[in-house]
Amino acid sequence: MSVPRTVGLSDAIAAQMEVSVPEDESLLNSPYVAELSLDRHSPVPLYHQVSAPIADLITRGRLEPGQLLEDEVSLAQRLAISRPTARRAMQELVSKGLVTRRRGSGTRVTPSHVRRPLSLTSLNDDLVRAGFTPHTVVLRYETRLATRQDVERLGCSSQTEVVRIERSRSLDDRRLAILTNLIPADIAPSLTDLSSQGLYECWKRIGIRPVTAEQSIGARTALPEDAEALSLPVGAPLLTMERTSYDSEGRTLEFGSHIYNADLYSFHLRLFAD
Repeated sequence: MSVPRTVGLSDAIAAQMEVSVPEDESLLNSPYVAELSLDRHSPVPLYHQVSAPIADLITRGRLEPGQLLEDEVSLAQRLAISRPTARRAMQELVSKGLVTRRRGSGTRVTPSHVRRPLSLTSLNDDLVRAGFTPHTVVLRYETRLATRQDVERLGCSSQTEVVRIERSRSLDDRRLAILTNLIPADIAPSLTDLSSQGLYECWKRIGIRPVTAEQSIGARTALPEDAEALSLPVGAPLLTMERTSYDSEGRTLEFGSHIYNADLYSFHLRLFAD
């Protein structure tokens, strides 16, 4: 997807990059060299001055999937920065899911789709930060007394009013996800607010902040109702996620059950050795 993006770096730095788009597949194996001008007196870390403009090119579709990037040794020598700084810059791109690093094949741009790091954020906010313009439609907004299952999921009483919300989220007229949330009615945003903002942004405006969550990720194939909702064929691959989030006092704020078009979406994890 070719979507404009700002990356928190001055336009002057980004403008000094020479953009090169491979004209044929053979050029993908020729290392892309980004012409960067670094400001060594700027409070912006050098590794970010290196990684952010490259990330911008990738998310705007100016670098082809599979494009080989300059290796960190060459990058460090050319820009007169340390190898740890160059390595940190490349790792920033890896951590965002924008590039993959494989021994023997170097660092290459990953296929174009939404790459989301695992963190306690909302999908809408992540998409906006990544430079996309998501479109949300509230498909269902239902207020009811908590069912037995609602009581188990929210830790509330059976006399508690809850709101069940179902939304679709799209990018460039392609359905990305169907999001279903169960929320106590006293903290549920309005239908109007949820049509234009993410859930967590709505909460932020009224002083509610999730601080911890339990989350599980899975995969399955699309059932007929999923296929219709996401405009996919029956049996298409889906990613699934369930999340229960809590505030600082341990109150359950939401239970979310979401499905994603696997062709457009992936989760990214950073792992550390013991």
